[in-house]
Amino acid sequence: MTTVEQQDATVLSDDELRTLDAHWRAANYLAAGQIYLLANPLLTEPLSPDHIKPRLLGHWGTSPGLNLVYTHLNRVIKARDLDALCIWGPGHGGPSVVANSWLEGSYSETYPDVSRDEPGMARLFRQFSFPGGVPSHVAPETPGSIHEGGELGYSLAHAYGAAFDNPNLLVACVIGDGEAETGPLAASWHSNKFLDPVHDGAVLPILHLNGYKIANPTVLSRLPEPELDALMRGYGHEPIHVTGDDPAQVHRALAAAFDEALDRIALMQRTAREEGVAERVHWPMIVLRTPKGWTGPAEVDGEPVEGTWRAHQVPLAGVRENPEHLRQLEAWLRSYRPEELFHPDGRPVADVLACVPYGAKRLGSTPYANGGLLSRELPIAPLDDYAVPVDKPGTTLHEPTRVLGGLIEQIMKDTAARRDFRVVGPDETASNRLQAVFEASGKAWQAQVLPVDEHLDRHGRVLEILSEHLCQGWLEGYLLTGRHGLFSCYEAFVHIVDSMVNQHIKWLRTSRELTWRAPIASLNYLLTSHVWRQDHNGFSHQDPGFVDHVLNKSPEVVRVYLPPDANTLLSVAEHALRSRDYVNVIVAGKQPCFDWLSMDQARAHCARGAGIWEWAGTENDGEPDVVLACAGDVPTQEVLAAAQLLRRHLPQLAVRVVNVVDMTRLLPREEHPHGMSDFEYDGLFTADKPVIFAYHGYPWLIHRLAYRRAGHTNLHVRGYKESGTTTTPFDMVVRNDLDRYRLVMDVVDRVPGLAVRAAAVRQAMADARSRHHDWIRAHGTDLPEVAEWSWNA
Repeated sequence: MTTVEQQDATVLSDDELRTLDAHWRAANYLAAGQIYLLANPLLTEPLSPDHIKPRLLGHWGTSPGLNLVYTHLNRVIKARDLDALCIWGPGHGGPSVVANSWLEGSYSETYPDVSRDEPGMARLFRQFSFPGGVPSHVAPETPGSIHEGGELGYSLAHAYGAAFDNPNLLVACVIGDGEAETGPLAASWHSNKFLDPVHDGAVLPILHLNGYKIANPTVLSRLPEPELDALMRGYGHEPIHVTGDDPAQVHRALAAAFDEALDRIALMQRTAREEGVAERVHWPMIVLRTPKGWTGPAEVDGEPVEGTWRAHQVPLAGVRENPEHLRQLEAWLRSYRPEELFHPDGRPVADVLACVPYGAKRLGSTPYANGGLLSRELPIAPLDDYAVPVDKPGTTLHEPTRVLGGLIEQIMKDTAARRDFRVVGPDETASNRLQAVFEASGKAWQAQVLPVDEHLDRHGRVLEILSEHLCQGWLEGYLLTGRHGLFSCYEAFVHIVDSMVNQHIKWLRTSRELTWRAPIASLNYLLTSHVWRQDHNGFSHQDPGFVDHVLNKSPEVVRVYLPPDANTLLSVAEHALRSRDYVNVIVAGKQPCFDWLSMDQARAHCARGAGIWEWAGTENDGEPDVVLACAGDVPTQEVLAAAQLLRRHLPQLAVRVVNVVDMTRLLPREEHPHGMSDFEYDGLFTADKPVIFAYHGYPWLIHRLAYRRAGHTNLHVRGYKESGTTTTPFDMVVRNDLDRYRLVMDVVDRVPGLAVRAAAVRQAMADARSRHHDWIRAHGTDLPEVAEWSWNA
């Protein structure tokens, strides 16, 4: 165990110590200045209330520690000529990351109006947490960032995602001790069991313990050092401890810690890559303990601040109104001796910049933090090579995700040399019928392998861990650094990452508004094992609401697709995998499903997003009496079975069948880029005829999407209504009134005049539902007329 007292104190020369400390002091000054100052950035005159922002926002407590890490990363990047990226877990430390980006010149190159001089410093200070300015967190606007730490827990997962398949990249990750208490972060320590020292880069976790969260102590900071050391070693890391509050001593200790860690990393990578050593690597990490709000006010109004929770946000809150607070602020800012750090015109002096790397080596300029600059087009084989033949609709069956698995396997093969495509999922790749990918790549695994294990591979590119949080975090980090991927998950449990996808959508929306950020590959979800076919697991595994959640978000970023068969899944998947800057949600079944469309028909249908299946209806070129609409594989089958029953029992009824693949087509064009105009919508669904809509998920979503349409009063939606259990496939739709018999009854109930004319038909449908009820309880299987059904119009 290495502590500050045990570190080699001679690693830094006096000149190096002086310049590192100058950089750190300058960053601290700029961080505090962003929180407080509206004017007088160089303190060329005494502070007055007019120089202070009217609203003081931001987080000081974590900033000195982040500045310290940034300073020392600069040193090793420059000395060792490293390609490096840093994930700033305490994202509310925005003032420090912005300050360092400005010091190194990256910020001014990105935003020329925030120049690296006195006028630029004034703009830097004014814009922070100010109307029309920049956020207080490390946001997309911050050069060098791929992580918005406003929601804690995901920094280390993002770091590993960035390191996968980037063999020459060092990803440092600062983990705040508040964030370290979250479940996702606790699981993220296990990511080291998936990092391949041959093909992946290195992750250097830096656990920064400053003792407090907003109002309470943090768990890890209160552990005795031997206990914390044992915990980190149990996770598979080799900790290096740096503890102190004397700047010179900490500088020397931290420099030694970085050198030791990077020497270990270089040795481990060299032995794996050049000598073929295949033993599992125990990677180094740094545990850094410094006071919260270090170098800030020690005491305010008689209460201790530095080293306490009171330093978390704004240590001096009443500066404009309280002369004593104003005096303390000025003394605090002048304690950094800005006149030594900046020329009279505001430019940083040479000592401040001595440790700063050049060009793209700077943390704020690395292309790895603007991944679209590095991204290449994904090679996707012709879909016709994988399409299933469809001579006649509804006579053959395939498992859609198994068919897609063949295409994904080929993508894995075609990216084997360049290694820029990964499949992630929570232990479900084979369960979701994508196991063909294992013919191209095994599952990444660095821990013990037993003879009974299958498909484990030290160099594999399939990532499986039973944590949706880690799958999402890994993939986000991978995409944000310029690569491609697919997240396969059971539909019900993707909800675990609801808040994570929120943050990614917000990131994408903001990034799209920044001309300097290049578009990245979309985040693609494949949700299967869905609500209607949870035969083994039952009610706990039945929840189709992720679609609702995503469609609440920024319309320019989100897309939702419900392909009804294997060929439409292929078409939708190709489109999603080629797209940029979206979150694409694809819901598709893994159970045998009828094939409805040929590949050419599927392409045309998916391009439309919603369309009439003329072969399924009975319009005969006239106006329909009723529209049967569907979205999703099971609802589509039930609608077609209902259409067949209507054809048989009510042959004079003009029925139109409409299938929807792209759910956003239902929105008005003014609300979503894919939305239909009222003219298009009325032409498809009519403005005045009954519409019976069988939908995969919760029925109220369809009403929400279509509530402004002229025909909304005629719209009746059937879908999942939280009636689930372990039962037969058809009983699931019956329990939720989505079955073919109920749909026919809905038609009878809603088409004017049918209630009397078709009373016998309605009664026959109700009797069929009763017969079903009795049959499954006697036999445990669905009715033969259901189980053996096929389309034979």
